[in-house]
Amino acid sequence: MFIGEFSHTIDAKGRVAVPFRFRRGLGKGAVITRSTDTCLVIYPKEEWVTVAQKLTSLPMFDPKVKALSRFIFSSAVEVEFDRQGRALIPQYLREWAGLKKQVVVTGIFNKIEIWDDHGWKAQQKKDGVGSAEFDKQIQELGI
Repeated sequence: MFIGEFSHTIDAKGRVAVPFRFRRGLGKGAVITRSTDTCLVIYPKEEWVTVAQKLTSLPMFDPKVKALSRFIFSSAVEVEFDRQGRALIPQYLREWAGLKKQVVVTGIFNKIEIWDDHGWKAQQKKDGVGSAEFDKQIQELGI
């Protein structure tokens, strides 16, 4: 289970520290890929397999499925951590997510997201976090 929000910096080599409690939850490895939001997603390998199975079980000739498959799988890479708990994020993924120096690493229960600090704040504003409308939407979900 991944919960919480942590601020980190990306070093000159493109590495970002992943909090220890998140690394511990990744167990036997992880996969990082693009999200449909402007961020990156780290999946534990077991969760990645579940996502991949769901996606590959969809009609393979459907143009939407092909587009999503290309989007998700073409950018995916296995994550390895160094002794300091840092993961190297390939340049193409850093560019996709607009990651510069300051990033936010968030736990989203079964996955981890990595956002540029400004992108995270913009997304929260876009989502209406803290507004009456946001509260109403939560109530509509039955939470």
